[in-house]
Amino acid sequence: MPDSTLQRLLETEARAQAIIDDASRERQHIVDEALAAARDSEARFDATRAELRAPYVADAHGRAEQAVAELTRKYAERQRTLRDLSSRHESEAVEAALALLLDPSK
Repeated sequence: MPDSTLQRLLETEARAQAIIDDASRERQHIVDEALAAARDSEARFDATRAELRAPYVADAHGRAEQAVAELTRKYAERQRTLRDLSSRHESEAVEAALALLLDPSK
């Protein structure tokens, strides 16, 4: 009788070990599938990253073009103002020089 109890215990231990081994294999399979799914998701994300960024890049490019156009307009306006001032000061300088030449007492 003790041999049959020992035999049952050994068989139960063997079945328990088989269950543990099956569970370990299943766990490893689940981990491998999760890692593969994560790699696939990362690859899909990397593939679509440029598409995700494109609207923001286009918007930034548009704002940069607007800023350049505004600065160009301001530069041209400032250049016209400086040319007008230059012409006026040149005329005033010529008039002052002529007045000085014609009437050195001034």
